[in-house]
Amino acid sequence: MTDRQKGRPGRRGGAAHLDAAREKILAAALPHVAFDGWTPRLMREAAEAAGIGHNEMRLAFPDGPLDLVDCFLSAGDRRMEAVLAQEDLAAMKIRQRITRAVRARLEADAPHREALRRALTLLALPTSGARGPRALYRTVDAIWRAAGDTSTDFNFYTKRATLAAVHSAVTLYWLADQSKDFADSWAFLDARIEDVMRFEKAKASLRGVAEKLPDPFALLGRLRYRP
Repeated sequence: MTDRQKGRPGRRGGAAHLDAAREKILAAALPHVAFDGWTPRLMREAAEAAGIGHNEMRLAFPDGPLDLVDCFLSAGDRRMEAVLAQEDLAAMKIRQRITRAVRARLEADAPHREALRRALTLLALPTSGARGPRALYRTVDAIWRAAGDTSTDFNFYTKRATLAAVHSAVTLYWLADQSKDFADSWAFLDARIEDVMRFEKAKASLRGVAEKLPDPFALLGRLRYRP
């Protein structure tokens, strides 16, 4: 007898049901995170306020507050993607696309800056394991994909590693920024992107020089086996 025949939701239905529970708990938790932090108590109280039972809460967030934080960051990525999908990124230069995407990602969490600050603090703890790096990778990967990146070679990894450093630095600057409309943060972002572009130009120049140099292994071979 199938799950449908038994009157229980199938795997897809069960996953959708848990996703809905996660969204409800997160929505109930966000207004209180700035004061209470991402704690087990907050999660329990948010679940109760959202009408989600304890067992269902544990199914939705088996790793507790760490899962709740991950849900919060993932939701921010999706909000960024929704905003960028409405814009003509293809008409922009690549640096403009990346700059716009990083800014859109931060603006997605503008109403919840303190929640983001507390989330990053929690993920920085040794007990959080690799949760922080994985969440950061997911964000920068989403940014590059939104920008139209289709690389599959080594550049796939170097692009994401470079952007991870930029995004982390700009996020920390933005969290402390008190300027009007975050003007200082956007200037800081522009400067960091400019640094990356200079590095990429220098790397390309070095690659061009290297391609013109003689093959060292071929040269050693001629020295060893000269007639």
